[in-house]
Amino acid sequence: MDLGRIGIWSRAFAHGDRGRAREAAAELEELGYGTLWLGGSPGLNPRGDLVTTAELLAATDRTVVAPACVSIWHQPASELAATYHALPADHRARLLLGLGVSHPQFEQRYQRPYTALRGYLDALDSSTHPLPQEVRFLGAHGPHMTRLAAARCAGVHPHLTVPAHTAAARTLLGNGPLLAPSVSVVRAASPSEARTRARAALAPYLAQPNYANSWLRCGFSADDLSARGSDRLIDALFTWGTPERVGERAAARIAEHLAAGADHVAVQVVTDELHAFPLTEWRALAAELLPSRA
Repeated sequence: MDLGRIGIWSRAFAHGDRGRAREAAAELEELGYGTLWLGGSPGLNPRGDLVTTAELLAATDRTVVAPACVSIWHQPASELAATYHALPADHRARLLLGLGVSHPQFEQRYQRPYTALRGYLDALDSSTHPLPQEVRFLGAHGPHMTRLAAARCAGVHPHLTVPAHTAAARTLLGNGPLLAPSVSVVRAASPSEARTRARAALAPYLAQPNYANSWLRCGFSADDLSARGSDRLIDALFTWGTPERVGERAAARIAEHLAAGADHVAVQVVTDELHAFPLTEWRALAAELLPSRA
């Protein structure tokens, strides 16, 4: 499965207007982005169908579609596997399915996340029609989950990390497994505007232990994580700049992750509207990040 070097990460694909999502997916494919990452807990309706994912696959011809973090608590593994196999074969060939344990305040049944995820993978393997190892990945940040992904999945997709985390994850994964971190980009006229927008995007993650622990392991302090995040933390997790400079800075940050061992980088454009489709920014970034398509 060819993900390309650069993809786009957005909550809008799963939670925004579905017609606009299909149109945006088709244009992003033409711009040359290799993968669409569906942020949040995307793609599942109450019956467990990968509805949004299937629509985006139908709207594109070459692009890989990757629900970034489907919660294991939402449906039995056997149902998820059956839903995957119900998709047309040509769509399955472009689908990567991300699995995650979510967070305790969002899941009433949340307990022993590592054990629960390992058991879920066991259930996927023992389903009537197993979900293949090579099409599933983990939204992993910590070493235990990363090692689990190396043994049982195609790889990992950590969100809101720094190049040092990418280097550590590559060491844990070894050669071969997919390592696809994200880079978050803020287009703003001034540092204060950029950091304000970045802090708003970071706020839901600051209280999550798995994210906090990953930042602490990378050399940040408790002071960096206090209040709304220090400038040091913000500047490390978000690439920001004026419209004229942000593409250049994003390219440099992506290059750092690739040099640290990433196979692919998912780019999130941070906007004030959570489920917006920032096509202007995606088009401008394509000229910097995908020069062969410019």
